[in-house]
Amino acid sequence: MHKVLIITYYWPPAGGPGVQRWLKFVKYLPENGILPLVYVPKNPTYPIVDPSLNKEVPKDLEVYSTNIFEPYNIASFFGKKKARQISSGVIASQDQSTLEKLLLWIRGNLFIPDARKFWIKPSFDYLLPIIKEQQIDTIITTGPPHSIHLIGLALSEHTKIRWIADFRDPWTSISYHKKLRLSKKAKEKHKSLEKQVLQSCDELIVTSETTKLEFEKLTAKRIHVITNGFDVAISTLKPEGLDVKFSLSHIGSMLSDRNPLNLWVAISELLHENKVFKDLFKLQLVGVVGEQVLQSLKDYGIMDNTIYKGYVSHQEAIEFQRRSQVLLLVEIDSQETQGIIPGKLFEYFAAKRPILGIGPKKWEAGDMIIDSKAGVVFDYLNKQELKELLLNWFNLFLQEKLKVESVHIEKYSRKSLTLKLAQKLLWE
Repeated sequence: MHKVLIITYYWPPAGGPGVQRWLKFVKYLPENGILPLVYVPKNPTYPIVDPSLNKEVPKDLEVYSTNIFEPYNIASFFGKKKARQISSGVIASQDQSTLEKLLLWIRGNLFIPDARKFWIKPSFDYLLPIIKEQQIDTIITTGPPHSIHLIGLALSEHTKIRWIADFRDPWTSISYHKKLRLSKKAKEKHKSLEKQVLQSCDELIVTSETTKLEFEKLTAKRIHVITNGFDVAISTLKPEGLDVKFSLSHIGSMLSDRNPLNLWVAISELLHENKVFKDLFKLQLVGVVGEQVLQSLKDYGIMDNTIYKGYVSHQEAIEFQRRSQVLLLVEIDSQETQGIIPGKLFEYFAAKRPILGIGPKKWEAGDMIIDSKAGVVFDYLNKQELKELLLNWFNLFLQEKLKVESVHIEKYSRKSLTLKLAQKLLWE
């Protein structure tokens, strides 16, 4: 069988969509003629932990690991909560404390490309003999953190082995990159490393067409778009029954910049104008929520109709999705996020509940929702039509007629996506 070494930082028991992408690929690669081996840190600092994902790791999978030194452990002595938030990308745009500004400056200027950089050299030394002993055919690095790609770069230069770089998110154009308080020298260093990776790898995998277009300006290497997806096991689950209230649920992190004020205004007006809506409406936030978002909900008088669950296991998140009357997908309103396709979108597709999307203009994820006939999408400026849609969906809910007839979502199943990946690995 074709042997592939996958180098990743995020792996069970880490939680979040970054884990599930390669966990699912690993699950289905063997039935496509590819034997995966995985290399992960032995003692990582994960901002979110979901032990339930350990059960999804194939029992016969060979997993290698070594220790990693992470500065986040030191930073936590000065501010554990802030260090964890910065590690996960939850960075406030306003009202930053002096400590937070300091931690951001250190993170952006001293740890380039990121705080996992100290794992590069030990990983190179550890993996070099393994690659020869196991007769690895292909190395795949997946980031962020993008220091993982520098491990692939070093191994590729030394062994001349085929190296594929998988970018789950962009590098220098990611939305939080501007918040790292980078010096001119640090910006240039990030750009230089990004260009070196893009031009040195044999091929690239990205998760959106927008990122592909962006990278095509920086490299002539082949770029494949393989999105995230949903596992077939989710789509075959029997419905547990929908919420008895008109629930609007956001599953996953809602950062402070993902704060759709037009939605909160529309909901606030409906709560004041429609007593039945007020009695039956429920906003569910499942996952990490930024402080500015919570403050907005208070300001607009929505907190009494809000349930904030915090982080839950992946299985619990799926159950929330399938029970919800409407699923909310929100992206930051900026040009840099037009190509961001949240991993939860695909599980939203599988849940087969109406999706309300709010994001930037020319949002690729929004186009996917519309093309799949899975919901409706608005930008941050639209309020009146958004309010009318909510009222229309609420009336359909009262009649027990609120549903969605989506199309062409099968192509986003993890099985289909893994077949696509295997074709790239074996046939091209």
